[in-house]
Amino acid sequence: MLTTELQHTIDFKTKPLGALGYLEHLAYKIGMVQKTTSPQLSQPHMVVFAADHGIATTGVSAYPQEVTYQMVMNFLGGGAAINVFCRQNGIEIKIVDAGVNFDFPAGLDLIDQKVRKSSRNILDEPAMTVDEYQKALQNGGSVVAEIAETGCNIIGFGEMGIGNTSASSLMMSKLFNLPIVSCIGRGTGLNDDQLQNKINILSNAIEKHPNIITPDEIAQTFGGLEIAQMIGAMEEAFRQNMLIMVDGFIATVAIATVWKKNPEILNNCIFCHVSDENAHLQLLELLGQKALLNLNLRLGEGTGCALAYPIIQSAVNFLNEMSSFEDAHVSNKE
Repeated sequence: MLTTELQHTIDFKTKPLGALGYLEHLAYKIGMVQKTTSPQLSQPHMVVFAADHGIATTGVSAYPQEVTYQMVMNFLGGGAAINVFCRQNGIEIKIVDAGVNFDFPAGLDLIDQKVRKSSRNILDEPAMTVDEYQKALQNGGSVVAEIAETGCNIIGFGEMGIGNTSASSLMMSKLFNLPIVSCIGRGTGLNDDQLQNKINILSNAIEKHPNIITPDEIAQTFGGLEIAQMIGAMEEAFRQNMLIMVDGFIATVAIATVWKKNPEILNNCIFCHVSDENAHLQLLELLGQKALLNLNLRLGEGTGCALAYPIIQSAVNFLNEMSSFEDAHVSNKE
């Protein structure tokens, strides 16, 4: 039986029982996903979905909306944090235009999955129509299906979209029936007055859409195009039995949306870090999950995934390469 065999393999490495701590749990999880005692990480990928948010025009972010497209150009130029960490760790990066409010020039290494230019302002109407939301799910899934053909079996998802912590706070509040104020943080760096403004705006948004209940309704009404595509991408990654590296607050809200529909997705998820965004730790606890790193990150882009990847690789490597007591002729405790 694989569960017994895998646990025995981990326990009888040349170390005291449990001495590699959470790394042992990680090795067990990866082995169970891949149904083997000798798992491998193959063709790691990071996909960064970018889109604009109608609610960004109301002042919920410290940065103007045009930063979204400017950062996409930075990703494409290789100059962002996510580029640096992916290069360092041999992770292939793909940038997806899910709904940026900008016309990108032809010839860029950009995956065009734009559903529309920016989500709508949720103070006036749902962020997406039902058709737009379904299209976003399909687009995200198709990106991952294509990546799967390369032999990739571990994938992380990042995002870029001014206003997307607001969308994620609204989604968390509705998904878990929590007061909106407990789900709101400073995002990209709001001062106290700006934070209070954000609380007021998001409270109004919640009141505007009182009868939204299902996970898909919540994502369609309060989410963003990049979040919706990430949801579709995560669902496809699970269908492909990939390991799913989950980044910070926004990516965790996306996975929580999928979890509400299919709890088994957590079997494939590795939560890479707990971010400095106010509600992220609370969200991880609601999902019963522990994150690998706590570096006070609040950048997004998938940076936590790229930083955690070497630790995930270490879990696989010790399982495959570390001697057992028997192999090494080392006496185990009585």
